[in-house]
Amino acid sequence: DEKQIVITHGTDTMTETAHYLAEANIPKTIVITGAMIPYKFGASDALFNLGSAMAYAQTLDSGVYVVMNGKFHNWNEVEKNRKTGFFEETK
Repeated sequence: DEKQIVITHGTDTMTETAHYLAEANIPKTIVITGAMIPYKFGASDALFNLGSAMAYAQTLDSGVYVVMNGKFHNWNEVEKNRKTGFFEETK
């Protein structure tokens, strides 16, 4: 029985899925990540984000997190900034 879950997800609705999972109150560390540049385009951030997500999944407490750009965010304190291409704290 794994205590960590890493989910790859499209970035446009990532925070909505995080909200849904948080409401389910699953007693695990759930980390959601994705890529601002799709993997098939070559200069993608996908592998970096996936590696970061796997590392954070092993170190964070139970809860739901969004991991992008080498940073983790609580599910309810992050939003996608479409202009800059980064996920940012809302708190």
